[in-house]
Amino acid sequence: MGRRAFRIAAALVAALLLAQPALAEEPPEAPLAEAEEGLRDLLLALELLIAVIPQYAMPEVLENGDIVIRRIQPPADPEDTDGDGVDETAI
Repeated sequence: MGRRAFRIAAALVAALLLAQPALAEEPPEAPLAEAEEGLRDLLLALELLIAVIPQYAMPEVLENGDIVIRRIQPPADPEDTDGDGVDETAI
């Protein structure tokens, strides 16, 4: 599993866990603030999910009838210093 896919999966799991009601806890003092934070986390997870979905150009029909659908390469990751597709950021 790639690093980006792992981040998306972790964000989605975190969003799902935050959405579950807590057992034996007192009611939150600021429910609106917690709702805003949960929505922000959910939107971030969706943004990460959309970022990893492959992008495609418009289909092209060649003279021989073949249909070509080219994949658009995403911009290079600025943290990928050697261009190997692996982020070496220390945890």
